[in-house]
Amino acid sequence: MWRVLTVEDYVRIPPSRFGEPLEKVAYEQLREQYEGKIERDIGVFVKILSLEVSKKGIITFGDGATYHKVRLKVLVFTPLNNEVVEGDVVETTEYGAFVRIGPVRGLLHKTQMMNDNIIHYDKMSGTFIGEKTKRRLSKGDTVRVRIVSVSYALTAHGLTIRIGLTARQPFLGKPEWIEEDIQALKKKAPAKPGK
Repeated sequence: MWRVLTVEDYVRIPPSRFGEPLEKVAYEQLREQYEGKIERDIGVFVKILSLEVSKKGIITFGDGATYHKVRLKVLVFTPLNNEVVEGDVVETTEYGAFVRIGPVRGLLHKTQMMNDNIIHYDKMSGTFIGEKTKRRLSKGDTVRVRIVSVSYALTAHGLTIRIGLTARQPFLGKPEWIEEDIQALKKKAPAKPGK
C-alpha cells in the first residue's frame, strides 16, 4: 500500500555547507538518510515529497554542525498481508519467479503460480508451464498477485523485506488468465428468467 507519512526529525547541517540555502542542504541530507531505507512495519521510504526546516538550529558540544528540526512528508510503500497488487516478473529461477511490486520484489513460488498441480520450468527460456492448463509465465509478464507473507530480515546490507506471493486463487495471475476465468464463469452462470 502506498502511503504519505508526516515525519518529524532533526537534520544535521555540516559547517562546510553553512553558506548554502538551508532548505536545499536539508533536502539533500534527508534524501540520503531516508530514501530507499527500510523500516520494520513502515516499509520502504520511497521519496521525500516536501519539508519544512526550522531556521533556528542547535549546536551540540564537540560538533560544529547545526541541528535543525524538520517536518517532512514522505511517500512510503508498505506491503500488507492479503493485499492484491500487480507487478512485473523480473527474474525466474527453478523454484519461482521474482515479481517487482513498487520498489520491492516478492517471490511467487512455483507452487503458487497457477491452479495446476504440476508446473514445469524450462531453463532455456526461463518459462513456467502448467501441465494441465498449459498456462505460461515468463520474465517480463505482468501478474496480479496476493501478498501472503511479509517479513523483515537483517542482512549485511541492512534491513530487507521478504515478501511471499500467490496467484493460486480466482482472478489472480496474468491478465489473460483472469479474462479466461471471467469468461468461464459467464458460461456457467444460469440464464436470467425472461431473457
